[in-house]
Amino acid sequence: MVGDPGRMWIVADEQTAGRGRRGRAWISLRGNLHASALLIDPCPAPIAPQLGFVAGVTLARAARDIGAADVGLKWPNDLLCNGAKCAGILIESAALASRGVAYVVGVGVNCAQAPEGLDYAVACLAPASGLAVSPGELFERLVARFDETLGEWRAGEAFESIRAAWLDCALGLGGPIVIENGGVKREGVFEGIDANGRLLIRSGRGLETVEAADLRILPASDAPRAASSDSRAGEGRV
Repeated sequence: MVGDPGRMWIVADEQTAGRGRRGRAWISLRGNLHASALLIDPCPAPIAPQLGFVAGVTLARAARDIGAADVGLKWPNDLLCNGAKCAGILIESAALASRGVAYVVGVGVNCAQAPEGLDYAVACLAPASGLAVSPGELFERLVARFDETLGEWRAGEAFESIRAAWLDCALGLGGPIVIENGGVKREGVFEGIDANGRLLIRSGRGLETVEAADLRILPASDAPRAASSDSRAGEGRV
């Protein structure tokens, strides 16, 4: 693949060492979709994290194309179906000898079966028809939608369009959430994402931006406790 100009996809029937965020294992069962796109210098390096939102919007659109209506995105990069995780996205990069940067956008989708024994709810991508999702059919829509969304993004010049599309698919918006980073947990209200894709959470400390964390959407019954905040507080950053 040396010298490849990018926009190349690699698909596996099964993975033996799949990876998720923060070095976690990704269980890649046969019958599911495991696909990675190679991009060479798709944007200036400082805005490369936007690729995760481009990929998220792409995946949500592709899932809806095949009839999976009850899907949504959970910050920063999970696709949920009926409230349970059915897909994940991982962006990795490597410096090239040409001084450019290669990015690999990895997408894993539970189509035929979901792994067991995890500490969070998981599901298979489920169309309203009730029929099983074909990995091949989903992949065709994923490729087409990725090209479309990359064009809409315009190498970062039009991230606001992607941000708006992502928020249209966002789960838990305006409701209670808990975030965890470095073993520290905090609750608050999910207020969206800022112009750079950082999480916006409102708590007793006011409105804060979060660069990285694990997020869990809480039941709506927890909203009064999570939403108690001083509306006069300023904006902070975590």
